[in-house]
Amino acid sequence: MSSKFFAFFCCLLSLSLVSKAQHSTSPDQDVQKALAEFRLKWAPDKRTSIVELVDEKDDDGTYHIQISDPQLKSELEKDLSKWKGSFTILALPDASVGDATAGLVNLSVANLRTAPSHAAEMATQLLLGTQVDILQKNGSDYRVRTPEGYIAWVPTSSITPIADEKLKMWNRNDRVIYTAEFGKSYSAPDRQSQRVSDLVYGGILSLVSATDTFYKVAYPDGRIAYIPIEEAQLFSLWLKTRDANADNIIRSAKSMLGLPYLWGGTSVKGVDCSGFTKTSYFMNGLVIPRDASQQVLQGQTIDILDKNGDFDPQKALKNLKPADLLFFAGGKNKSKNARVTHVALYLGNGQFIHAAGSVRINSMLKGAADYDDFQARTVVAAKRFLSAKDPKIQNISASHYYNNK
Repeated sequence: MSSKFFAFFCCLLSLSLVSKAQHSTSPDQDVQKALAEFRLKWAPDKRTSIVELVDEKDDDGTYHIQISDPQLKSELEKDLSKWKGSFTILALPDASVGDATAGLVNLSVANLRTAPSHAAEMATQLLLGTQVDILQKNGSDYRVRTPEGYIAWVPTSSITPIADEKLKMWNRNDRVIYTAEFGKSYSAPDRQSQRVSDLVYGGILSLVSATDTFYKVAYPDGRIAYIPIEEAQLFSLWLKTRDANADNIIRSAKSMLGLPYLWGGTSVKGVDCSGFTKTSYFMNGLVIPRDASQQVLQGQTIDILDKNGDFDPQKALKNLKPADLLFFAGGKNKSKNARVTHVALYLGNGQFIHAAGSVRINSMLKGAADYDDFQARTVVAAKRFLSAKDPKIQNISASHYYNNK
């Protein structure tokens, strides 16, 4: 009898403790709640702005918070003044990166991930010679910011840190951009010589000298190599010849037909849907936001939906222009305001080109041989980038990541 009573008492005590835990919060939880509210107002996109609580807390109870945008510090201090506790706010880059807070991609394609781990989800890619801001170092990974503002982690072996004066020299010197689809650099001005590395469209290297047949180039880490002259172009000349019109963007997009879909891909080795549209615009001199859910927030809105929010073929044929972007939400018919999950480039006459399995062409018009019913049912928006005056749609020639002189 006494054992049953003891068991009953223990059960009541456990329920009481669980109930108390459910109705109380720790100081850490309060701080996390405050930061969540701050992010919602000031830094809603964690892909481009960091506001996070560092795991470690001092013995005296001081909380350490790191941010990627220094201009947010004063606003965060105001918000935190409402909460009990001691706080320090660190604006990245932090001391872990040393004096070199910029870096250059040193591989043909660098893979960036959502966390400092090879097992983490791939977030995006960067091409050889692209400049990044180095924000933090964690073991064998750097946390970096890309030219379009994307923040992710990359192996330190993919990036060469570079001091400010050397960076200015890199940008001041003549550079070449690789303009063939795929290729390689050589250890001597001879196609039979040893390969130095592979190359893909858009890779940038420093020019050392040139002959009638080869460019002699330098990698960010100082390696010397040779590129066949017909496979590359002076970067300054390439910039001058960029003309971001619909025909050129569509031509660039079609040059990627058949490329495999690769989550996080933004190179001719493989692309995801937004990496494909981003690359199509980059080939013509424009830097645009990285992800579909970011791209849909920019540009000029084009009306292609009926009063119920469904695709209207007549409106689309009337209002859309080639090189406009079409946006889709896979959960459109399941929930209101479903998140944008896909993007395509409009070609004209109801056709669009997109990366879905591979880069391919489909139609939004019923009865067409290449009709894509799912995309027609889930389209939620269309945007025009070419005529839009939008700071998030930037000329490469105006970006300090490519021309920091």
